[in-house]
Amino acid sequence: MRFDALIRLLLPREERFQELLALDTRNLVRAAELFLDIAGTSDIEGRRIKLVELKALEHEGDQITRRLIEALNSTFITPFDREDIRSIAVDIDDVLDYLEGIGQYLVLFEIPDAPEPLTRFAEILLELCRQIDGLTELIWDLGNTAKISAGMVRVSELENQADALFLTSLGALFRKGSDRDALEVMKWKEIYQGLEDACDKCKDFTHVLGNVVVKNA
Repeated sequence: MRFDALIRLLLPREERFQELLALDTRNLVRAAELFLDIAGTSDIEGRRIKLVELKALEHEGDQITRRLIEALNSTFITPFDREDIRSIAVDIDDVLDYLEGIGQYLVLFEIPDAPEPLTRFAEILLELCRQIDGLTELIWDLGNTAKISAGMVRVSELENQADALFLTSLGALFRKGSDRDALEVMKWKEIYQGLEDACDKCKDFTHVLGNVVVKNA
């Protein structure tokens, strides 16, 4: 192999990582949109059908994550810190896993309603996933630092809204005089905890993104 061809082979394939991460985040947004549909309906059979679609998106996300890890393992020089790229991919995958897992709870627990806190959580998660998609697109040009910072602030605001919603929802769940039985309380606590954890994982994503910006400024 000629020396210049060897150098080209070893140079970072930035477009490969950019393409794969774009596929990953767009898949995540589609999953969040579908999850909002699942959360917003009280039709249990309709939820079952949509859960099959959500599982397919979760599987697609797993495949994209696998391709990203393979790209990391086969690329000598990466456009950003190798562990940061891995962490971004894992965080995206974790958020998708939470969405699919909570969707399963809603079906397995045969939840017969769609209360306002559930749909509001789903709306927050959809906006968080859209922020993740937009921010991931911006990191390839660090001239976008101001936009990245603004997006990270917005993610923090949304996560704070989710924290407040979580506490309010738990308070209502355990309020004295509530007519909910113990089993129903346990089901909803599990669902709300999963929703809160999903929002926290979106915030974790911005921590990794912040590392990328600082390291490459």
